[in-house]
Amino acid sequence: MYKQARLQLRTLFPIFIGTAIYAFGLYYFVIPNELMEGGLTGIALLLNYALDIPPSLTTLLLNIPLFIVGWRAFGGKGMIYTLVGTLSLILFLWLMEMAVNQQWIIPFKSEQDYFLATLYAGVTLGTGLGIVLRFGATTGGTDIIVRLISMKKGWSMGQVILIIDVSVIGLSLLYIPKEKVLYTLVAVFIASKIIDFITEGAYAAKAFTIITDQAPTVAAVITKQMDRGVTLFAAKGAYSQTPKEVVYCVVARHEMRALQSLVKTIDPLAFIVITDVHDVLGEGFRVEPKH
Repeated sequence: MYKQARLQLRTLFPIFIGTAIYAFGLYYFVIPNELMEGGLTGIALLLNYALDIPPSLTTLLLNIPLFIVGWRAFGGKGMIYTLVGTLSLILFLWLMEMAVNQQWIIPFKSEQDYFLATLYAGVTLGTGLGIVLRFGATTGGTDIIVRLISMKKGWSMGQVILIIDVSVIGLSLLYIPKEKVLYTLVAVFIASKIIDFITEGAYAAKAFTIITDQAPTVAAVITKQMDRGVTLFAAKGAYSQTPKEVVYCVVARHEMRALQSLVKTIDPLAFIVITDVHDVLGEGFRVEPKH
């Protein structure tokens, strides 16, 4: 019981932190500079700018129908963390509204150059939402739709969010000056990259698939000189029907050039495919802590 509660806390606590960072970014950088956001948050901001309706209230009311859609798609168990994330965001939005109204926090408002506000808005919003998504929750709104599309189509969450956000922000041209919209697009782009960085793994590496007639030699040299594990796959050339072995190895980014040079030194005609690898676990990389 104690162990299970501890695991639950280790999941819920980052969600609270993520929504707090997101709410802070909205009230400290976005709203005072009349920037925009995408998705449901963008709609809430437009209503706030035009009618002075608190974003916490709009977020609560608009999330109800979307939550019903998510409940049907993911089931009650799959929506628990989303419910936690949504309610947590609404809570922190309300707390930030109160803090700003009581002047406990003085928002960052730029009078001339909006670049710093744009940069830090993208960083804080991306960090907050990335943490929430990383731990299996969402902040509600279009994030539920993002999870559906990402699951069905296999697109990264950052890509889906970028597409939706650009669409919503485009509509904001009816109210927001185009200069502010252009700054907002920069913030959204930055946020999408940070979301991908957090959700797909802070540690990224490179995977090498090497097709060579000297596979055993290449594998032995990599193991000896670079101290990296290597796997040999049995393969056969489709045209020549010649049996051969394929070398597979994962290395850190800074080792990529060294491995390329090493392989080409052994076999200049080697065919090398290099792909991005995210969230690498295992010996020589990040080791998952035991619970």
